[in-house]
Amino acid sequence: MIVEIEGLRFPAIIGLLPHERQEPQEIVIDAQLEYTYQEGHYLDYAQVAQRIKEHLVEGRFLLLEEALLSLMDLLAREFPIIERASVTISKPHILPDCTPKLRLQRSFR
Repeated sequence: MIVEIEGLRFPAIIGLLPHERQEPQEIVIDAQLEYTYQEGHYLDYAQVAQRIKEHLVEGRFLLLEEALLSLMDLLAREFPIIERASVTISKPHILPDCTPKLRLQRSFR
């Protein structure tokens, strides 16, 4: 099974520039989380979405790279049912003519 969390939007501090360190900006998370479903063992996507948001808001990361690596560690640690993950972080309002994104894919097994 693959759970997809698409368009998870919330303000967080991620960035190097002085204004990025002071004022949260909207980020967008897209995630594909693969696991093996067995009766009684499933991935609670609401809990995953909440933990992603909490982790990135609390982290106040300097770089998208650091945020993404830290997020993958969190997913592996807190949701051991996940076998593989692909997560994208976007900053839709940082540049006037494009949306920068960073994606990481990782196998946890």
